[in-house]
Amino acid sequence: MTTVTKDSTETKKPKSATREWIESIVFAIVVASAVHWLIIQPYTIPTSSMESSLLTGDFLFVSKLHYGARTPKTLIQFPLTHQTFWGSSIPSYVEWIQMPQTRLPGFSSIKNNDVVVFNVPLEHPGTYERYQNILNVPKGYPIDLRTNYIKRCLAIAGDEMEIKDRQVYINGQPVQNPPNMQFHYIVMTTQSLDDRFFKKYNISTSPSEFTFIQGGFEANFSPATAEELKKLDFIKLVSPVLHSEDNVLFPRDTLFKSSLDNYGPIRVPKKGQKVALDPKNLALYKDIILYYDHNDDVKEENGKIVLDGKPITEYTFNQNYYWMMGDNRHNSVDSRYWGFVPEDHVVGKAVLVWLSIDPNESWMSIGDKVRWKRLFSSIK
Repeated sequence: MTTVTKDSTETKKPKSATREWIESIVFAIVVASAVHWLIIQPYTIPTSSMESSLLTGDFLFVSKLHYGARTPKTLIQFPLTHQTFWGSSIPSYVEWIQMPQTRLPGFSSIKNNDVVVFNVPLEHPGTYERYQNILNVPKGYPIDLRTNYIKRCLAIAGDEMEIKDRQVYINGQPVQNPPNMQFHYIVMTTQSLDDRFFKKYNISTSPSEFTFIQGGFEANFSPATAEELKKLDFIKLVSPVLHSEDNVLFPRDTLFKSSLDNYGPIRVPKKGQKVALDPKNLALYKDIILYYDHNDDVKEENGKIVLDGKPITEYTFNQNYYWMMGDNRHNSVDSRYWGFVPEDHVVGKAVLVWLSIDPNESWMSIGDKVRWKRLFSSIK
């Protein structure tokens, strides 16, 4: 019997152009998603909280390699989206399948003064209602889908942080301030000022940063700029705005008297560290114990602290925490408002500005719209 075999040289039916396009798009999405998850991710500065170190309209690269990438917690999510589909309010994920989360090895730990991107913890389902009316916090999200914030890490796990007269102290020593750190000032003048003046002295006139007042203006700018303005003949007064005690600040308890300019001292929790618990300091650590260290219940009963039904006098933290603040110290919603950032909320380290677009300039003037000097500049 003769066996007939198929000729091995027979050509296969070519793929259609549509199929090739679909395969190419799927491959590109898979590669881009893997790069974003494991290596580096683009990020845009949407607000002025880090002015003037980082500007509104800066486009950054955020390294996942420094601290190690996190494994996904939300398993089902449309690729290259965050909370919603682009340009809509339709959720791009389903929450009913959540995976245990871990962090891959990185080549660096978080250090003091690192500029860090993280998922803001106040969007936890157990806490967001408490902040909703004051900070306009959206609904609660899973850890990996909470809104990305970018701030400077002032204190790492185990540090004691204190602010005295606007100066930050870590473990009793004053920190080196960012060169472009900003505060809120009142300026009184003897003549009217135009846009050329504000551009020359790098003073933002966006509504969140600037207000005209009778005989002058209020604005956020650096202490160095304040010293330059004081030398001008037509400037009568340059005075910092001093903030009084504010019970809106963390931990929002009348026993703790703090302001944006004078805060603490406060100890940043460290993994494995034990802290004595009493009714007074429970306000500092309740959210950590209940929501971020994942216990079922903690409360005060008859002057004692009860954790999951058992009286305790001390508590051991399950992970590291960090204290994040914006360089624009009087226009930043940061740890002074909502407390500690858990390590499992850390996304990565901001390393490079690859593009910078001034949102206040027209595209008709490309020379002013693009901040050319900031292109491919490192973040310090």
